Amino acid sequence: MNTGTALITGGRTGLLGQALGHVMHMEGLNVLRPGRNELDLFDARQLEDTIRKNNIDLIVNAAAYTSVDQAEEDQEEAFRLNRDLPGILGQVCRENNVGLLHYSTDYVFDGKKNIPYSTDDSPRPLSMYGKSKLAGEELLMENPWDRLLIIRSAWLFGPFKTNYVHKMIQMAETGRPLNVIHDQVGSPTYTLDLARYSMELVKKQTSGLFHLVNKGQASWCELASESLMCAGLSSRVNPVSSREYPQQAKRPPYSVLDTSKFSMVTGITVRPWVHSLREYVFQLQE
Repeated sequence: MNTGTALITGGRTGLLGQALGHVMHMEGLNVLRPGRNELDLFDARQLEDTIRKNNIDLIVNAAAYTSVDQAEEDQEEAFRLNRDLPGILGQVCRENNVGLLHYSTDYVFDGKKNIPYSTDDSPRPLSMYGKSKLAGEELLMENPWDRLLIIRSAWLFGPFKTNYVHKMIQMAETGRPLNVIHDQVGSPTYTLDLARYSMELVKKQTSGLFHLVNKGQASWCELASESLMCAGLSSRVNPVSSREYPQQAKRPPYSVLDTSKFSMVTGITVRPWVHSLREYVFQLQE
């Protein structure tokens, strides 16, 4: 890992991809972030050429179809990016003995539990987005190798790109009250923390499936309220139910993820999302 180069898909424009690029650069790693016009990720031969020419030792797949509601209509494209792409990357990495770090989602679960989901829990996605992400995981796990790492994460916020927290603050700055869903509970996650923790797993040369999020849980309403409080805004946040705020795709009512497997392997306790949120909002205001 230290001698080779890492290639990040979605590294130029993605919320997570850019955070990964930043963290890996800060750790002194060689990072390649090709744009769409520079590398066709669906072309296995082009990928192999790129691996050889650039001495690539690790591919980090942060590219995904993430429009949860749109995926209900645009199923073909969702599966192309969330299932077919990981399948191609997996095959090329396996054949060339390259590490693959692939990201998945909490939306592979149906939310029927009320305690955090572990990696042993059976997925039952409710949406096309969740189904397409699970299909990507399953395709990779059909032929696993000792350098395959799959990380499920959730509810991302962080620098470099507009995200839920940023949007809530921008809307509140107009002074109007916000109506926010209160009956969906998950794990808010800071992209820079996720990137740093991901690198710890890579350094441990471990493989398999992990859940990786910040500590604690929140509803969308609680996350919005906390974001505004950190930003010093006093806009009113009105809790509404999922029924009052219909969305095209069905979301799990509860999708908090259990990170104990990560802590067991690395010895690291993940930090609370509230601490990370404060750091992010203060930086945002600067």
